[in-house]
Amino acid sequence: MISNREKIKQLLSHFSGTSKVLVIINADPDAIASAMAVKRILWRRVSEVAIAYFNKITRPDNLAMIEYTEAGMIPLAEVDRSVFDKFVVVDSQPDHNEQFSGIEYDAIIDHHPLSCSDGAFVDIRPDYGACSTVFTEYIRSMSIKPSPKLASALMLGIKTDTANFTRQASSRDIRAFQFLYKYANMNIVTKVERAQMTESDLNFLGNAIRDRIIRDNRAFYHAGIMSKPDELVVAADFFLSIAGVNWSVVSGVVDKKLIVILRNDGLRKGAGKTAQEAFAKFGSAGGHKTMARAELDISLIRKEIKRVNQKALTQWVVERITQTAGKKIE
Repeated sequence: MISNREKIKQLLSHFSGTSKVLVIINADPDAIASAMAVKRILWRRVSEVAIAYFNKITRPDNLAMIEYTEAGMIPLAEVDRSVFDKFVVVDSQPDHNEQFSGIEYDAIIDHHPLSCSDGAFVDIRPDYGACSTVFTEYIRSMSIKPSPKLASALMLGIKTDTANFTRQASSRDIRAFQFLYKYANMNIVTKVERAQMTESDLNFLGNAIRDRIIRDNRAFYHAGIMSKPDELVVAADFFLSIAGVNWSVVSGVVDKKLIVILRNDGLRKGAGKTAQEAFAKFGSAGGHKTMARAELDISLIRKEIKRVNQKALTQWVVERITQTAGKKIE
């Protein structure tokens, strides 16, 4: 196995003092922290590093993290790509979202299952709970003392993606957390973690609770047309806390795409594999053992079920999951 020190050496070989680097992310705590780490690693080694995101950021904890860590991100739609000659994607892979397309990447660093290795430098570690753990190991191998804001961001990235070490966590994630704890500003961590839910999220959750479907220990809710996909995550995480529920599947239509969020208790067939089997032919789908996401083309779904109103989509999602979710692992 190649050491982190050798990995960093390989990574840095793709950049020079004149490089202008654009890091593109689908922003969440792990992606934001990883992008900030790229910026620190390349500090004084390149001419410029910018972080661009393309998703709509609405969750209050994500907004708080950006504010308190001063991540310095800009919307991808406002970026002139021609200014940059080097491109990096972290906490994702180019085939995970169409917004990543049309670019030749110089580095792809992720912890999701390998699906795209079309980059000059590729480091994919699906056995890690968070991409922030990978970057913490990078930083340690370079003997970098992270700033309080960077350490706080990486800690939040690990805590978020492992659900406080109860989901997809490994001993590597724990060691990274222990290292970061020495440098993090716990006031930042606390402020971000307390900013969990808006009144709008609470109203959405109330509707989800009222209109939920529980079938074979699986909780389903389809929200219909909506504008804030992050609300789906709030409901999916909450449903898994219901006694007796071991699968949570929450969906909604955003910008003519069906977004499906999956969670399970870790004792079932993997959520990522289930998402792929159920939805891959309709768009992008995948994830980890306990959590997954699908973004599906409504026009492709319409070819199969003819109607795509709220009732029809609810029934379709339930049927697809029922066919593919599998049984408890003995």
